[in-house]
Amino acid sequence: MNRDLRLLATGQALSWLGNGFQTVALAVAVVTTGGGAGDLGLVMASSVVTMLLCTLFGGVWADRLQPQRVMVASDLIRFVTTAGIAAMFATGGYHLALLCLLTAVSAAAGSFFSPAMTALKPLLVPADQRQSANATLSMIQTACGIAGPTLGGVTVAAFGAPAGFLGNAISFLLSLVAAAMISVRAERGAREPLLAELSAGWKEIRARDWLIGGLFGATAYHIANGMILVLVQVIAVQRLGGAHAVGLISAAEGLGGFLGAALGMRFRPRRLLRAGWLALMLMPLWALAYVYPGVLWAVLAGAVAGYAGLLFYDVAWETAIQDNVPHRMLGRVASWDYVTSFLAMPIGNALAGPLSARFGTDRVLTCCAAVLFLATASQLLIPGTRNLTRATADQLSAGSSPATAAIR
Repeated sequence: MNRDLRLLATGQALSWLGNGFQTVALAVAVVTTGGGAGDLGLVMASSVVTMLLCTLFGGVWADRLQPQRVMVASDLIRFVTTAGIAAMFATGGYHLALLCLLTAVSAAAGSFFSPAMTALKPLLVPADQRQSANATLSMIQTACGIAGPTLGGVTVAAFGAPAGFLGNAISFLLSLVAAAMISVRAERGAREPLLAELSAGWKEIRARDWLIGGLFGATAYHIANGMILVLVQVIAVQRLGGAHAVGLISAAEGLGGFLGAALGMRFRPRRLLRAGWLALMLMPLWALAYVYPGVLWAVLAGAVAGYAGLLFYDVAWETAIQDNVPHRMLGRVASWDYVTSFLAMPIGNALAGPLSARFGTDRVLTCCAAVLFLATASQLLIPGTRNLTRATADQLSAGSSPATAAIR
């Protein structure tokens, strides 16, 4: 791992850990100061809406400026806003409107950070090492996703919610320092009007059947998965053993994700994207395990297998985009990718309750698993998805493009 990649990995590991602190701190702080589910939902909604509004513009600026400059500015804003939240709760003043505002500003900054990091990553390693670098970062993120809430819970329990927010603020500051020290530079051309550059990103997606098909497939997938993520929590609590089961399932998901990312480091099929979509077909088995046979051991096995497939798919998808989309467009293409997730997941979350009340939890969960399968399997009908190949290591090192099937 070279110096610049180590800096990114270190800064992001600290930031991902810090996000786990805030996840715990936010719920505890709102509830213990007199707020309830309505307040917490409003705060979370303000974050999602802001990301929807800002992410596409974040992609434009990631392609206009040096990516690490965008990341530094984003981390600085998130440090200030998160420290402000910590100060608000530490002084005993809970103001819902202020909390929503600070959370929204922080989310807006984050929506610029993500496309910029996507644009930065392929610059840090030779082309033939992109898959390994993506897998390494996915492994770190998965590990931090487990460790962060655990450490955050201990910290908040011992020192209170303000300490959790402060820990997250410090993580943004350390991430800022790491990003500022990255030395690689991207080539940047002349700017065009904002809307023209935004439209150019969408045209880049439309030029590739595997990319536009993947985005539409992912939208359907995320709506169904948004419902699943709500319903499986209910089933785990009501049928599988309560908090103990929730903890075991979460650990199994983390283990599966770690294994999937590890597989992404070592398994290098020539048709990587096709292998990724095939691996993602394990996720419906995880969802169905809550209904058939509906016992804890089956759910744990499904969680390991499903999340292994999910993380391997993530590595494959990201690598395909890095290999086949011109770098000058990478931030904008990534921003469209993120928007499909931000838009679809909350829709699924909101539909879970009404649909399960009308048709029953098991029936809705089974239908959602079928949607996952169809959304994934349908991608294999797309010629570009089936035929897209990675160049050999020598060709990637020389900067050659993969097969012409990449663009249709």
